[in-house]
Amino acid sequence: MADFRSEDKENNTGAGIPFWVHLVVLGLIVFLIGFGAFRLIKWNKGREIDNSDVDPTEFEVEIEDQIFLLPAEKKEGHEDDGKETILVLGNDSVTYDMSDDGLCAQIEKLTGATVINAGFGGSTIALSAPDGDGDAMDKFSFYNCSKALTQGGTNEILDAAWALGDITLQQHAQELCDLDMNTVDTLVVYYDADDYIKLRPGMNPGDKMDPVTYMGALDSGIKMIQEKYPFIRIVCMSFTFCYAFDADGVLKNGDRVDFGNGKLTTYRQHMIDTCGETGVSFIDNYYGTIDEGNSSEFLLDNIHVNKDANKHIAKHFAEVIYAK
Repeated sequence: MADFRSEDKENNTGAGIPFWVHLVVLGLIVFLIGFGAFRLIKWNKGREIDNSDVDPTEFEVEIEDQIFLLPAEKKEGHEDDGKETILVLGNDSVTYDMSDDGLCAQIEKLTGATVINAGFGGSTIALSAPDGDGDAMDKFSFYNCSKALTQGGTNEILDAAWALGDITLQQHAQELCDLDMNTVDTLVVYYDADDYIKLRPGMNPGDKMDPVTYMGALDSGIKMIQEKYPFIRIVCMSFTFCYAFDADGVLKNGDRVDFGNGKLTTYRQHMIDTCGETGVSFIDNYYGTIDEGNSSEFLLDNIHVNKDANKHIAKHFAEVIYAK
């Protein structure tokens, strides 16, 4: 019996693992599990960042300007009058502010060119219905202006302006009637997002030139100008960010509202694609200009921009197209 007791004592105090080692190992395991759980909870929660000293303009955005130079052969046989003339076709984007703070005046100041504002407020790029069956403003659409300038129909635009009794429409229609297109060096196409807001379809898969679609009217108009006046450089400028009302009458970011024809950025992509296919320059005013974060600083309402936005857009145009 004494021998057995002696053996048990040796197992508990000498030859076996000391009891305190078990406690250390157990404690280490508990610590590692606890530390891992703490890090996981903290990672999921994230941390609050102080952005008070961050300038949001320093963040880079991808501005998708797409620039094409007019081939020299397109100018063969054309007599240069020695001065730069820019014709601007658009809508409220160029007529909402026609003061010295407006876009056309800013472009003229920055480039030194003669800028002809032939914008028609309330018009769109596409027709609202097949030619002749739409509303009165269809006469002033980009598609119809291109058709009139290439097929001798500017008097019809003037008649439509007088019928509506709007003095700005009349003045700009008269500008088109009096204009010698042989003196135009650059045509700028700049419309706000009215095509999107007024539910003009984006495209017609069965007819890419359909003028009741945004893409078809833009494509058709550009090609009419290119065929009649190959020496004119064409520049399309995208609309800026805007807001739109959804089906419930709630004002939302245009990027988030699809009226059935795509979101605002869908129309922007249609313009990029058309410009690429026709070889005309695209100026991106959507990214790098106005966004939801700074819209209160640059928008006068849901869609119209203020003088600071006009200056920025004009500067961007002058830098990219004229290296000014």
